[in-house]
Order: sequence, then C-alpha cells, then structure tokens
Amino acid sequence: MPKKLLQKYFPSPEQVRSNPALRFLHPLFARPNLWHINRHSVARAFVAGLFFAFLPIPFQMFFAALLAYCINANLPISVGLVWITNPLTMPPIFYATYRLGTWIMDLPTRTFQVELSVEWLLYELNAIWQPLLLGSFVVAVFFATAGYFTIHAIWRTHILRNLKKRRLNRIKRAAENEGF
Repeated sequence: MPKKLLQKYFPSPEQVRSNPALRFLHPLFARPNLWHINRHSVARAFVAGLFFAFLPIPFQMFFAALLAYCINANLPISVGLVWITNPLTMPPIFYATYRLGTWIMDLPTRTFQVELSVEWLLYELNAIWQPLLLGSFVVAVFFATAGYFTIHAIWRTHILRNLKKRRLNRIKRAAENEGF
C-alpha cells in the first residue's frame, strides 16, 4: 500500500490536538492505532467508512469516526471514505439502494416527481424509508465486507511482491559478488 503517500496527506495526531476546535477530543487520540497505517487498521477503516457511507443518515462522518474508535481503525481513512456519498453521488447511490430494497421486499417501485419543498420530502420519505433503509443496509454490509477483504488481499499481494523483489535483488547481489 502507498503508506508514505497516505501519511503525507493525513493529519498527524499532533496537528489534530493543536486544532482548537478538536482540543476537547484530546483523550480520544491517545490510541496510536487510530493514526497508524497498517493492514489491520486500514482494513477496519474501510469497514467503518464504507458502512456509514452507504447509509442515508445524517452525521455519517461522526458515526464512522465513532466506529473507527471502537474497532481501533485508522480514523482519517474511516472519515474520508464516508465522502463516497457526496452531494453529487448521493442521488444515484440512494436511488439504487432504494431499488434494491424494493426488489428485496417485493414492492413496486415508485416514480418520483421532484418538488423542492419540505412537505414533498417528508411525504416521499414516509413512503420510501423502509426499502431505502433495507437496500442501504444490504449495500453497506456488502461494501464494508468487500472493502475489508480487498484491502487485506491488496496489502498481502504488495508485501509478497516486495519480498520477491528483495529475494531477487539479494540473489543478484550474491551473483555479482561471486563474480569478483
């Protein structure tokens, strides 16, 4: 994994501690794995971040950070992954999860006439919340699980590739030293 690249762009615990707005969270930052980039903390971060990214709830970043703290995952990666669902991607993602929910519940799909009003929003949410939450939960569990195992596989492949390079370099150096 590009460990050094990630460390370059992520804030250090000291930077977060020195931020006046986050100073009250100082005791929470004592756990070192929240900031380390290793296979286990990054894989767990994908679980936390991807799970909450696909749930249509407010405060996704807060819940991802809370879960990251509870499962000892990398905090910046967990919070950053929540931004998979951003204002541009939310409509297609949540429409797809709604469609999945209606398919699982064997309900007809509703057609939408979008109106920008609170009444319309509340009426539509009342009508679609069950299939939307079910579909979102299924997708969240799927992607969190897939992300966890994918990170482990990619990390393992990267380590094995580096070990193979080292072995070949060692053999190459030994052959060059024998020639002299």
